[in-house]
Amino acid sequence: MATRLLRALTPPPPNISAEYDGLEFRYKFITFRPALFKNEIFFLLAVGLYLAMYFIGKKANERKVKTWFNAHKPIYDAQFSKPYHKGSLTQDGNTDFFNFSTGRRAVASLHTVFALRPRHDLFQYAFQVGRGLIDLDYRVCDELELDFTFKDTSNVPECVWAVVAKDEMRTIRNERWDLTFTKTSEHSSLPPALTVMSEFADITENMLKPYGSFSLTSVLSSPSVLPYFRSLSITDQPSTRPESPLPASERSKRLRLSLRLPGPNGAEATRPLVEAIFQLIDIVAGETRSARGGLSAALRPETRAKLRKAREEVDRQLREEAAKEKREEAEEKRTAAKKKAEEERLSRLSAAEQKKELEREKKRAMRKTQGKVKMR
Repeated sequence: MATRLLRALTPPPPNISAEYDGLEFRYKFITFRPALFKNEIFFLLAVGLYLAMYFIGKKANERKVKTWFNAHKPIYDAQFSKPYHKGSLTQDGNTDFFNFSTGRRAVASLHTVFALRPRHDLFQYAFQVGRGLIDLDYRVCDELELDFTFKDTSNVPECVWAVVAKDEMRTIRNERWDLTFTKTSEHSSLPPALTVMSEFADITENMLKPYGSFSLTSVLSSPSVLPYFRSLSITDQPSTRPESPLPASERSKRLRLSLRLPGPNGAEATRPLVEAIFQLIDIVAGETRSARGGLSAALRPETRAKLRKAREEVDRQLREEAAKEKREEAEEKRTAAKKKAEEERLSRLSAAEQKKELEREKKRAMRKTQGKVKMR
């Protein structure tokens, strides 16, 4: 049988008969006849296309990231004493790039995260394009996120607030648990393409009002910024729902700016927005004369009380859910242990005794079923 299988898998011998009159290359005992390799040509072309796409896509992603980063390097150099980790971007594969910055007042750290499309992988890229044609809600783009962590949080309120591009609402809501704290509303000072997600109107009014020469609404209304803007948020909650209330050591207050990464020719377009974000951080943290005490001091006392109460309620729900889950796990363990002990007891019985036990168990199950039917 093995011989027949090997014979079936063995390809037929090449045709090296003297009757061949096509193109032929000879070198000593080696003979190459191109006309005999028809299917192999298509295979080599497919492999060549895949490899070409790999290197072209890889270089395209690297060029896109490095062009944007080089265009914004002067901002990083001016704002941070340690603007780069190990002097350059960190690359993880061909789609993910990172940078870590630290050394600035009001900011503990800045994580700059690039997540690009898999241009180096022909199959993944084709899948994304195909799914986008079929599923109108499926949106994929080259993403850039600037994730700031506040250093001194005493002037930063415990709140969730965001400005979001309307065409990104569904995607961002699915990705961000913290935004479930908010309600969506329009604001007259923002372009129609943007919407506000806020816990209370008091927060929105203080975030969007002018502070000296700085106006967030003017920055977000810029025609050069709007095509790349996805969301801007201030949050004290994690992106994913925690299983239990986070301890104080794991809580942080952050400002997150999410953008569509511009192409190499448009890398400069987002510079005004990135520069403005540093001004916004100083305003929220109370580092400017026009915003003494920060955003927390600007909010009404009743707003701060409502924010505190909302977080206490969420923590209570998380504790109850965690306790319920622990009780269910403990009950499952007790049930499993009881079942195992019963199986061990039955295994020690004789065949006749096991049969009697099974019959008794069937009768008990029938009585329970009949009792349920009567109660209905």
